[in-house]
Amino acid sequence: MGTRSSFMTEVRGSPKVKGNTRGKRSAWLVLACLGLVACDGPPDRTPTLADADTASGRRLVSDKGCVACHSFPDVKWPRGGLGPSLHGFARQGLIAGQLPNQPGVLMQFVRDAPGLVPGTAMPAIPMSDQEARDVTAYLLTLQSR
Repeated sequence: MGTRSSFMTEVRGSPKVKGNTRGKRSAWLVLACLGLVACDGPPDRTPTLADADTASGRRLVSDKGCVACHSFPDVKWPRGGLGPSLHGFARQGLIAGQLPNQPGVLMQFVRDAPGLVPGTAMPAIPMSDQEARDVTAYLLTLQSR
């Protein structure tokens, strides 16, 4: 690379550097950087919970058997004690003490906990994308009382 002044000369396409490989490389580098700056970053793959149904999520934690291991603030029976209580779950920073408590991560975790946290006692629970979204939305409503 040359000095800054020679770099600018090369980028501007001065006849002095026409055919200069280093000058062409610098011009391509500048174009590549401009292309990266123009990008808006990676697409947001965070799932939306806009179409989630928290009432369905509440019903699913019973139907899928989550209540056998966990206690929920609005489920009177059964109140499982094997897993942690989910009272105030929405305020927890981590899922299973390891994963960030974010909707996308939580959706994956409720479906396939062993896939995300090997060795966990929580089993994989078959559910559709919409069911996982509903359960996630419900869990994120659980505040401390």
